[in-house]
Amino acid sequence: MSARRSAVVVGSGGREHALARALAACGADVVVTPGNPGMPDTLNGASITCDAREASDLEADLFVIGPEVPLVEGLADQLRDMGRLVVGPGAQGAQVEGSKAFMKELLRDAHVPTAAFWSVSTVEEAEEVLSTLSPPYVIKTDGLAAGKGVLVTLDRAEALRDVEEKLSGRSFGAAGSTVVIEEGLEGPECSLIALCDGTTAVPCAPAQDFKRLLDEDEGPNTGGMGAYSPMPDVDDVLTKELMEVAVLPTLKELKARGIDYRGVLYAGLMLTKTGPKVIEFNVRFGDPETQVILPRFKNDLFDVLRGVASGQIAEIPEFRDERAVTVVLAAANYPGTPVLGAEIRGLASNGQLAEPIEGVTVFHAGTTRVAPQGPFLVNGGRVLAVTGVGATLEEARAKAYRGASSIEFEGMQRRNDIAARAAKEEGHR
Repeated sequence: MSARRSAVVVGSGGREHALARALAACGADVVVTPGNPGMPDTLNGASITCDAREASDLEADLFVIGPEVPLVEGLADQLRDMGRLVVGPGAQGAQVEGSKAFMKELLRDAHVPTAAFWSVSTVEEAEEVLSTLSPPYVIKTDGLAAGKGVLVTLDRAEALRDVEEKLSGRSFGAAGSTVVIEEGLEGPECSLIALCDGTTAVPCAPAQDFKRLLDEDEGPNTGGMGAYSPMPDVDDVLTKELMEVAVLPTLKELKARGIDYRGVLYAGLMLTKTGPKVIEFNVRFGDPETQVILPRFKNDLFDVLRGVASGQIAEIPEFRDERAVTVVLAAANYPGTPVLGAEIRGLASNGQLAEPIEGVTVFHAGTTRVAPQGPFLVNGGRVLAVTGVGATLEEARAKAYRGASSIEFEGMQRRNDIAARAAKEEGHR
């Protein structure tokens, strides 16, 4: 009898929980480092456990690095130097997300359509640039800001105040020491997550996430308050076009620069009237997009990711003809400093719904426990992601919200319009 497959997933959020469950569903034993108390489980006879040790102290057939920070800091390089198979770019490739300025210059050299941009390091430079632009104004930190370092506003005075806050370090510390100002784009957004083996890239199913805190895209930017997949308006033909316009030229340019990029290239795209344009690239699976993409994944995820890590993708990802919608439950005061410690009601001891709903999964992001069998407590900004899977977006949406409505904690925030417009459009077809 052959030995069981094993994987280490680095991270502790909802994305890592989704990765761990999908890998375990393929029969791989998964260790998540550091993980969180809502992750341990057994699926299809495979175990999901958490381990506080560093990834470099663990042994496994495959390592998948979830968050952007360890990638930027070079964890993939360290693990590869130890002879490990790793999904995730080295530090050089991770600059695609680690520096907005680097990414924009890369896209320019790769001839990838994107918004015009200006890098500034003083308020005076920003004032000069903004005086030449029309709203909406887009202000971004150059460095990592957990998806929250973006302001989109119609008010030029507000844009300038935001530049000053970022450059001073008051809002995002060193991440804002350089600010990128972008031309405002208009159109539907699309998240396209591609898997790259250094030479070739294959797409996952497109998804759409919801960045603003409040319904109707009001309120401040967050790391993501929900998502759905597939997108009714993004078919296989358009997906292929997006790959050819955005992802493949970027991968080719990375290779031309001597960067062996093995991991995820996640393109945040705006589908404008003049064609698709890249808003940003990330170097890891999206969160919360992963929570709607992987529940629909048809292939053996372990085999596909092993192909990514070894430099030879052997199969194209396929997806079940189902829809998935995820709703994020966030802590009080998020995306500011979250209020921690509230008791979460409605969960069983294994972290899933106390009253299970078929087709509904709860992914843990910011939870903790004081005692092993005690109640789950709020321990982060985005606390849980509740995903519903159904035959239609309306059915998936209904399941996700039914599951979300059975969970309570003090100060809980959630959007009530995730996938509403897309479900309505799909229903009219």
